[in-house]
Parts: sequence; C-alpha cells; structure tokens
Amino acid sequence: MAQSLLDRGPDHWHPIAAYLYVLHLDGPSLAWEYLRRNADYRRDWLRSRRQSELVPDWGLRLLEDPGVDARDAHPTWFPDHDTVLQLYPDADPPPGADLFEFWRIPGHKQLIHDGHRLMLVVRLPGCCVRLAFTPTLEDGMAYVYGIRACQKPCQRHRALAGELNNLQTASDATLTAVAKPRPSPSSLQELHTLQALDGTLAGASLRTIAEVLFGADAVTDGWHADGDLRARVRRLVQRGKK
Repeated sequence: MAQSLLDRGPDHWHPIAAYLYVLHLDGPSLAWEYLRRNADYRRDWLRSRRQSELVPDWGLRLLEDPGVDARDAHPTWFPDHDTVLQLYPDADPPPGADLFEFWRIPGHKQLIHDGHRLMLVVRLPGCCVRLAFTPTLEDGMAYVYGIRACQKPCQRHRALAGELNNLQTASDATLTAVAKPRPSPSSLQELHTLQALDGTLAGASLRTIAEVLFGADAVTDGWHADGDLRARVRRLVQRGKK
C-alpha cells in the first residue's frame, strides 16, 4: 500500500522505478492516479473522515483514500466506465446455459460494495477486469451481460468484447505471466506527467524536474529559456494539473 501523499519526503518522486506500474494502468486506474493528487480531493477526503456531511461530487459513489495508489485502490466511479461488465439473472435461459459461479472466475479477486451493489475487480496477468453484480444475481443462476444504451454503442460494444475476451482467455488457460510490448508513447507520457506533477507538488523547479526525468546531461546541453526541453517539461506539468 502506498504511503500517504502528504507524508512522503520531498524527494519521493525521484526514482522512476516507483512509477513503472503506471505503464500498465487502464483508463479508470489512470483517472484515479490524477484524482488522488488533487489537493481539493484530499481535503474532502480528510473532511469526510471527520464529519458526516456530504462532500462534493468527484465522480465517485464513495470517496477513496488518496494515499492508496491504483494497484490497491478500488474507486467506485459514477457512472460506470464503459469497460465494466454488468451481470444480471437470465430471465429466459436456454437449456444448458452457463451458470454464474463466483469461485470459478479466474484471477486475483477483490470485492467491493459501492452502496448499491457488489463490484468485483479481477486482476489478471496483463489486464484488469471489472464486474458489477445486480443484487438479484446468485451463485448457480444463469446470467446475461448488460450494456447501457447510448447514441454510439459500437465503441462500448468493442470495449466490453475486449473485457470478455480477457476473461475467457484467463478461464481457458493458467496464465502466470504475459510478455508485453514496449511501452507506447502515450503510456510513457502518463508516467512522465505523473512524475512531473509529483515534483511540482513537492516544490521542485522545472529544471529539477527535467534533471530527474531526462538526466543532468540532457539539461546541461539543452536547457534554454526557449528550448524544447524546457517547453516539454512545462507541458507535462500543465497537463498534470488539468
């Protein structure tokens, strides 16, 4: 479990190894990494711990501890992300229909109640699948997957199909590791953005952030008032604050 963002030392953001997990996060997990660094969110989290008053809407059903990173946190987003698989009892099951069997779901399982229903986060080698169970679903029932209606359903269908494929692949074989390709440019950008944002929150200058991210030699050779390196670091910091 991550140490509180408020309790860590000023140089906690220097080791890039501490951010490598970011390369493998999906959309909901990345969103949490940015939200938990938001000063107003951290204030509301502390307030919610001391008082029973309502807190502002952060797009969550329940406030999550900002000191916990995406590897262990379980933010319950509202509305659900497109990749959440909703499971319902089948009102008209055919003969031989597949039955819901909780303990046969593969992967490392983490169960959360969001105040309305049970949600299951399934972590598999190389991916993370999120399931939402209607309260009427019981073990041993035939079941169906539900999808929310929208103007452009094709993109949502593809996202859900991808999650089902991940789950089916894991059910068909015992996976212990997955060989992943080189990180994409967008994944590296997320890593650098979060590291630069943490540097800013720790009070570091743009030049110090550049030295940590790209090395002292690169800064010595390329740090100028109107240089590309300085502009790149500035854009990373601005992106992280949005």
